Amino acid sequence: MLKGLEVKEKLFSESTNNKDFRIDSQFYTQEPFKNPTLDYIKIGEAIKKAQYGISISMNEEGEGIPIYRMNEIHNMLCDSEVSKFAEITDKELSTFVLNDKDVVFNRTNSYEWVGRTGIYRKKDDRDFVFASYLVRFVPDKSLLYPEYLAAFLSSNYGIKDIKRRARQSINQTNVNPEEVKEIEIPLIPIALQKKFEYLFETAYQKLSAAERINQKASLLLEKNLNTLSKEISTDNINIKSYTESFSISGRFDAEYYQPKYDDYLEIVHNYSNGWKPLYELVNLKDKSFNPKKKEVYNYIELSNIGVDGTIEDVTVTSGQELPSRARRIVKKDDVIISSIEGSLQSCALITSKYHNSLCSTGFYVINSSLINSETLLILFKSEVIQNILKQNCSGTILTAINKPEFLNIPIPLIDPEIQSEISSSLKESFELKEKGEELLVFARQIVDRIIERGVNDAMDYASVKMLERDLI
Repeated sequence: MLKGLEVKEKLFSESTNNKDFRIDSQFYTQEPFKNPTLDYIKIGEAIKKAQYGISISMNEEGEGIPIYRMNEIHNMLCDSEVSKFAEITDKELSTFVLNDKDVVFNRTNSYEWVGRTGIYRKKDDRDFVFASYLVRFVPDKSLLYPEYLAAFLSSNYGIKDIKRRARQSINQTNVNPEEVKEIEIPLIPIALQKKFEYLFETAYQKLSAAERINQKASLLLEKNLNTLSKEISTDNINIKSYTESFSISGRFDAEYYQPKYDDYLEIVHNYSNGWKPLYELVNLKDKSFNPKKKEVYNYIELSNIGVDGTIEDVTVTSGQELPSRARRIVKKDDVIISSIEGSLQSCALITSKYHNSLCSTGFYVINSSLINSETLLILFKSEVIQNILKQNCSGTILTAINKPEFLNIPIPLIDPEIQSEISSSLKESFELKEKGEELLVFARQIVDRIIERGVNDAMDYASVKMLERDLI
């Protein structure tokens, strides 16, 4: 009669000993495996500090201090750039400023997002803070290296323990940081933890190099478009006659007519090699695809797009589990562009890794025989095209750029030699990033190996694999 059901018998005293008095069945039926040959310690006993982020209104205009949100953590590292800012006091800054190698944990959002963990790396003299749905953990390095903690919380066993502690409501899932402190982590030798540190550092250097190459390609495009010498208006007032405005655009909203948009359009219209409306240059793929119920797909949504135009941490699930918005199939060399204002910068190039994946209908999917995919990506992430996209967004509850407006935005006909340089740079950048990400995946695999086979086996495994990768 109970066949197929998960059942576990527990004493009432075990639930009363729990800080949150857990009586939900999932908490007990999904307890992760613990290797009896390992020594374990509660995470709370190996960290110096656990702190919620700041709750404050944010802006996209660059006013104030850059602030991390949950969608700016990928592959166990915090992104190097963020898209939101917050105006805070000096006291708030001193309280919430992130320090190098702080471990940032996403405590609330959708079930899939809860538990996402990344290490913050300080690159220059800029300060960053973190939002309230994130928690900062500061490990005690005499017991626990930040890299090992991040890898454990991102491993199969760490994720399972986090998920069983998650409390779900209709639209929100939450993990109390106090519950995270109760998670038991294998206490391994510092010598092995240093291998995690080395893997993370090597990966970080590769990812940083990839980012620099990406930035170089963006700068090349800006120079070619002559945007660096163009002064963009900061005026908030523009006077237009009826024949210059509504009779042409059908728009009455003041935002649409800000002088800066005229300046960005002028850059495109004055480009030495000419321009054309987007519909003359690209193939728009907007036919709906019906996934097969039992087939497994990679599903790409806005939260999977990195700041550099790569795709990370996609959902892998069967067709019957996919949301109704998963209706666009993508192929290698397609470029996907968010249609939603506030996420317009979420553009990505589809590599062979994600060929035949599905993406959300919130993306436009395009390719072109006249502009290579790498150049299309850099173009749509550029300041010029981003602002033209933003100008053409409309709506009330959900502001977005509709299909006719999208297809009619002006696109510069980038010189073929410049396109070739951009393409080569981005391919090199993507290759470096892929190698860096492979090292981070390897770090998670070592954690799984520790729990399944013990420290000595994991140490040998790590040494052999690192030697194979020429990392020793």
